Amino acid sequence: MNTILITGCSSGFGLETARYFLDRDWSVIATMRTPRDDVLPTSDRLRILPLDVTDADSIARAVEAAGPIDVLVNNAGVGLLNALEGVSMDQIREVFETNTLGTIAMTRAVLPQFRERRAGVVVNVTSTVTLRPLPLLSVYTASKAAVNAFTESLALELEPFGVRARVVLPGRAPDTAFGSNARARMGMTVPEAYGEVAAKVFAGGQADAGDITRASDVAEAVWRAATDPACPMRLPAGADAVAWARAAGL
Repeated sequence: MNTILITGCSSGFGLETARYFLDRDWSVIATMRTPRDDVLPTSDRLRILPLDVTDADSIARAVEAAGPIDVLVNNAGVGLLNALEGVSMDQIREVFETNTLGTIAMTRAVLPQFRERRAGVVVNVTSTVTLRPLPLLSVYTASKAAVNAFTESLALELEPFGVRARVVLPGRAPDTAFGSNARARMGMTVPEAYGEVAAKVFAGGQADAGDITRASDVAEAVWRAATDPACPMRLPAGADAVAWARAAGL
């Protein structure tokens, strides 16, 4: 039986991905900063572990408790929507610590077992905001674009060991609580000077009734990345993500 470890499973993409793999008879290790037993169905193929991807000791404990795995999905992340002048360097560091360095640290922690077995897959969930510039997202986009570049280079150095690395790029997902949770957590206050820019961004978001990404789209993309060796390096997830990727020439 194959085993997958997924970070950030308390809600949204991570939670749906855990459900998706459970439904397909995989052994699932769902990690959460604050573990909850009520969000996933009871199964003898499910383990829920505490994990803070910004804490080296937490990573070491989780990887040791997980034991051998076949796939790592780096999904845990935080958002930030604000003008650069509206955020502190501490907030910027927090975004990079989770989105970028957390992904790198988790990957580094599991690579020895993958390399020794000459098998394994790393799937990094980033965002289609990395495919085109958008206002108020400079810090968040930078943290995710770094993961794209990291993954593409990593894939080359892992190829001789039979280990794959892929990127899943979700689009806009208003059905998840990610955006609202991120704003509350990061204490977003747009500077007055950027009020007009922010008003246009927020108005555009409310008026946009076009294609969106659903959590199930991301779960399906992660499944393909994990199970299909012919999967492309960057895999858009969601109708809007596919359209963005096509426009970007991917």
